[in-house]
Amino acid sequence: MNLILFGPPGVGKGTQAELLRDFYHLHHISTGDMLRAAIKGGTPLGLEAQKFVESGGLVPDTVIIGLVREVLEEDKKAGKGFLLDGFPRTVAQAEALEKLFQDLHIEDVRIVMIEAPEEELITRMLKRGQDSGRVDDSEATIRHRLDVYNEQTAPVRTFYSTHRSIKTVNGLGTKEEVSDRIRKTIA
Repeated sequence: MNLILFGPPGVGKGTQAELLRDFYHLHHISTGDMLRAAIKGGTPLGLEAQKFVESGGLVPDTVIIGLVREVLEEDKKAGKGFLLDGFPRTVAQAEALEKLFQDLHIEDVRIVMIEAPEEELITRMLKRGQDSGRVDDSEATIRHRLDVYNEQTAPVRTFYSTHRSIKTVNGLGTKEEVSDRIRKTIA
């Protein structure tokens, strides 16, 4: 099984990714972690990504997709399923990912959309910011992140609704309750 977890900031994708990774023994793929590892390892794609990171720019989709390709090829050879968390973030990334799935003959991909009301997401992220001392989690910053999500990432749902089945799960409740809902949905 291969999973893509999708949803707005603060909905609990990272928490659910950890629980599902452990339950299903999947390779949790975080593009941020992959970028850091590739840069640290000095791989060709890592060196290319480093140029953008050092200049403060966004790493281009071609580099991100290249990194994802390398990891998915390794997982496929090892017979291991994957869990993508927070990727794809744009329709262009989703299109490139679908092409990658075709190229690598990856078929069993399940997409789970975790949803929660926007005011709940804001409350969660404000609390998370207070608990961790993160100053970047002000209400204005959080609202901006949600606006960016609604503008750039929410259209990915529309893209997938025409290409794959999307299972929607209520993100309210304890992390165990949400995890149980996801497992029942993808069973």
